[in-house]
Amino acid sequence: MVTNNSFPWLLLVYSVPRHPSAARVHVWRRLKQLGAEALQDATWVLPAQTRTEEHLQWLASEIRELRGRATLWKSRLVDGDERALRRKFEGPVEAGYRALLAELRRAAADRPAIARRFQQLQGRDYFDSALGRRVRTALQRKGKS
Repeated sequence: MVTNNSFPWLLLVYSVPRHPSAARVHVWRRLKQLGAEALQDATWVLPAQTRTEEHLQWLASEIRELRGRATLWKSRLVDGDERALRRKFEGPVEAGYRALLAELRRAAADRPAIARRFQQLQGRDYFDSALGRRVRTALQRKGKS
């Protein structure tokens, strides 16, 4: 059981017409770009932050323009393993940061490409990873040498 101090979450519940399938693919790709996690087929979750709420509001509007339905909820987990849910967001981001650190250790590292990938990962780093701060420091240090 999670206490009342649980983290706030955003839930997007939506449906889009089956045809054309491009609409469904567009929504799915956008949710994956944001790093959202599927709880059910058409129920996705993201940490509740100003930027994630804005992104999901825009996506909900797009879904409605595609003749679909969308509802955006803000809630807290009452029963369940919140740490496991957080790890679903943190795991892929931290794996990406570890890969960037390994690349930065190489003598011929492509710093601009690493910096671009770092920025993409930061967009999905909803819990301010310490590993992400290490990558930022390594990028800054590498840039000054």
